[in-house]
Amino acid sequence: MAYEGGLSAPHHVVIEERKSLTVSGVEDVERFDENTIVLSTSKGTMVVTGENLHIEKLSLDGGDLKVEGDVDAVTYEDDGAGRMGFFSRLLR
Repeated sequence: MAYEGGLSAPHHVVIEERKSLTVSGVEDVERFDENTIVLSTSKGTMVVTGENLHIEKLSLDGGDLKVEGDVDAVTYEDDGAGRMGFFSRLLR
């Protein structure tokens, strides 16, 4: 997804009370189930883990995603290490 002027779309992550997650800059949802959501963002592959996760809202045109459930962790895949570095960096 290209943003105005060829730059990547803005990427923001908001977690509220560990029950709601809102992400902007989403390009694609690669896979999801009630414990894991893997998505491509303008800043790399993001992995959300937790319990009872469900996608409340998804707009790929706008790049927005809203997830409800018990959020345990949000991590990014290390682009340089490929699948070996899947849970390489934890968002704080």
